[in-house]
Amino acid sequence: MATLQALSRNSLRQLLSRNARASSVWAGVPLGPPDAILGVTEAYKRDSNPNKMNLGVGAYRDDTGKPYVLPSVRKAEQLLISKSLDKEYLPISGLGSFTNASARLAFGEQSPIVNDGLNVTVQTISGTGALSIGAHFLKKFFPHGSTIHVPTPTWGNHGPIFKLAGLTTEGYRYYEPNTCGFDFAGACQDLEALPANSVVLFHACAHNPTGVDPTKEQWQQLASIVKKKSLFPFFDMAYQGFASGDTANDAYAVRYFVDQGIPFILAQSYAKNMGLYGERAGAFTVVCSGMDEQKAVESQLKIIIRALYSNPPRNGVYLASELLNNEELKQQWLVELKGMADRIISMRTGLRDGLSKLGSSHDWSHITNQIGMFCYTGLKPEQVDRLTNEHSVYLTKDGRISVAGISSTNVDYLAHAIHEVSK
Repeated sequence: MATLQALSRNSLRQLLSRNARASSVWAGVPLGPPDAILGVTEAYKRDSNPNKMNLGVGAYRDDTGKPYVLPSVRKAEQLLISKSLDKEYLPISGLGSFTNASARLAFGEQSPIVNDGLNVTVQTISGTGALSIGAHFLKKFFPHGSTIHVPTPTWGNHGPIFKLAGLTTEGYRYYEPNTCGFDFAGACQDLEALPANSVVLFHACAHNPTGVDPTKEQWQQLASIVKKKSLFPFFDMAYQGFASGDTANDAYAVRYFVDQGIPFILAQSYAKNMGLYGERAGAFTVVCSGMDEQKAVESQLKIIIRALYSNPPRNGVYLASELLNNEELKQQWLVELKGMADRIISMRTGLRDGLSKLGSSHDWSHITNQIGMFCYTGLKPEQVDRLTNEHSVYLTKDGRISVAGISSTNVDYLAHAIHEVSK
């Protein structure tokens, strides 16, 4: 009898739940797909293997596998505390000392763009916010359509950001699976075939998710095509200094396009190169042709920002501003930044060498030819499954690993695991 009563209560609850769902205002809202990276992390947390590795998360870790707060950032925090700053609103366009320094970091200290005041640089909610503001600006004012051409593949959030702003995305060839490298010929052919005035997204350095970057000579040829076809670039520079350890080297493409007189827009992030992940510090820049245009563009960007979030947050950009404008702190930051980049480069070398020592018959040179936080290993989905199921190495199905998740204590374990599944 008790069992029947319990079943009746359960049935009643289910019926009431269905009825409530059917009558709800939000009954038609479908369940969204799970986030791929979050799924990798959750599976990693459930694994009891002491040797488990999480190579899915795109955040820097030190050689002990711990999150890393830069000592220069800690010093900047103490400086800000000592200044007893208020909590008033920032201007709509953000903190001026930060936006000016961001532009100089991107274009160079003596850039005529900045010295002549031809840039409009506004503070954004990290790189994602910069991309979003740029997308809204393109949708509202770009006179040649609302399609943006992105490399195949590209960062997973590019498409949703552009779609939300009303842009359509189309791909151009970029990654060559057979070589795990840059499909330069394919990219050139696709860019040559685009209509004049098409918008093209470029990763300025440390392409996400592949780690495959054009050489300087290839950037020069890409710029030549862009100029000849009157294409309009949108640079996403999320890893300046984090790729090679040299901020000028990582900004080569951006500065070369400036030198060639090519107008473009630029998104910057300080999540990776300053470790300000949760502080959400970024910038968006439009390169203008004159002061009247500069003033008009700035006014419209403010209108877009005002409608999106009114004013940007303070703390992260004050930290970034200290690192960019305080010469002593800046030099310390640059050393620490190079240290992060060098550690990742050394892990790439260690992984490639480890596979070689194990007698792998495959060519793993792409591990060190690629650059930045991510590496496209070339592993197939079934090999990825074996890595996870047999060795507790967690990564996304496309074979992308976050090199920042590798350390001196587990690089040999990873090499062994990859060797075992790729024999």
